[in-house]
Amino acid sequence: EVDARLVVEHAEHDPVTGQLAARRALRSAAAAGFALPPGDEPVLRVEAGASPLQRAYVVVHPGTSAPARACPPDLCAAIVDALTAAGHRVVVTGGPGETDLTGHVAAGPAADLGGALTWSALAGVLAGAACVVVGNTGPAHLAAAVGTPVVSLYAPTVPYGAWGPYRVPTVRLGAADTPCRDSRAVTCPLPGHPCLSTVDPAAVVAAVGVLTGGPA
Repeated sequence: EVDARLVVEHAEHDPVTGQLAARRALRSAAAAGFALPPGDEPVLRVEAGASPLQRAYVVVHPGTSAPARACPPDLCAAIVDALTAAGHRVVVTGGPGETDLTGHVAAGPAADLGGALTWSALAGVLAGAACVVVGNTGPAHLAAAVGTPVVSLYAPTVPYGAWGPYRVPTVRLGAADTPCRDSRAVTCPLPGHPCLSTVDPAAVVAAVGVLTGGPA
């Protein structure tokens, strides 16, 4: 039996600031008596099914659970166009409630899988990708869980050091010093969404090149 109060108190009084959330969770588990066995490596891997897509591809996932963390749709569409022009096959993913968004972002050059995938199928698609372009939201961490490199379009509303993708090669893009930094805002409080609206699609192409071993 675990004393949940002790676990909560441990988490609230963790003296390590900026520690990655996954490591804080491991520390809480250890405080509850469930430390990792000696030599065990704290790596999460999801058993994903094979991707139904046969050729090499890059995933762009434009949606987020909080609007403040989302890259503007028109910019996501421009990123898809830039990746396609650079020779990448692009697949756009999204949940059942994001089909209008994925249709807009994928229009023309990309495959639109918005609303078409279960979580396990999404894991398979992410596992088969050369790279994933995504904001700070669930599929970013699912991509990291299956070992796929991430181009992180990261809004600074929560610290990147705590919530960035865990243990995979990552390139972070977006302005890190906007006034909403560390505000935990769910809806962007600033006109024009400056942390992400300033991302250059060419920088995304370059980041994908770095992570996939291509030209940068």
